[in-house]
Amino acid sequence: MRTRFLSKLTNGEIEDYLDHNDLIYIPVGVTETHGALPVDAETVLAEAVALKMAEASDGLVLHNLPYFFAGGTPTGRGTLQLSVKTGYDYLMAISQSLLKQGFRRQVYVTCHGPAYLYVSSMIRDFFSETNVPILYLDLIAVPQAIEDLSFNFMDKFHQISIGAYKILNRLDDVPLNVPESNSVTYDINKMMTGMQEPPASKLAKYAMQSGAIGYYFNEASTHMVTPLLKTAEQRDELADEGIEAIDELVTKLNLPEIVEHLRQADHYTQTVSLEKYPWLKK
Repeated sequence: MRTRFLSKLTNGEIEDYLDHNDLIYIPVGVTETHGALPVDAETVLAEAVALKMAEASDGLVLHNLPYFFAGGTPTGRGTLQLSVKTGYDYLMAISQSLLKQGFRRQVYVTCHGPAYLYVSSMIRDFFSETNVPILYLDLIAVPQAIEDLSFNFMDKFHQISIGAYKILNRLDDVPLNVPESNSVTYDINKMMTGMQEPPASKLAKYAMQSGAIGYYFNEASTHMVTPLLKTAEQRDELADEGIEAIDELVTKLNLPEIVEHLRQADHYTQTVSLEKYPWLKK
């Protein structure tokens, strides 16, 4: 295909695609302080991985979804903080529209810790309302599904983040030689030494991530330690390492098998579950 991004295709190209397939990936992003990386880093990461997934399974990508609940990072004034409910409602409207237009198999992709708060609940309510199963791939959690203890996607988070910019032909957006500040820390030991532990951290362990208690990071820099990029060559080298890790993840996940399982789940729901329990039909 000329491109996998739905918004870059003509309507005719999309209709031609829908004549033979119904698969779309929806990378859900965030805009928040991210050390020396641009504030759209986790949006770009989700979009780049979704693109690789679409290429591996003949899907399209609905991108440009960067504004959602950030979590504890409004201490950085570059963060945009929307409510969990706003994100839920927005994604529900998108998913329902996509279904009406013919995209029955929908796969939502995130790499942002609190994203499960609005994506997971939307996934379940969408099924309750439509009887159509759609899928959520949380890039923080999916490495656990890969039964390979030697592979840890998150160990190369910085390389992967920088590699995502290169995949989307935006590597020059990642700046070089950013000075340390209240937003940028390169030394994790320095960050930990100077960081006062907020009282909320003692309670966060009682539920998943941001789902236990509301809190803010002490400073914008405590959210993320990033590598000091001194040269374009160093940036390019890290990007290539990240792309290799992304490719490995997509290969190990076996997207054709995953989307086939999604199709089978839908078929089972329609032909078995709803026939056995007809009162569940809409």
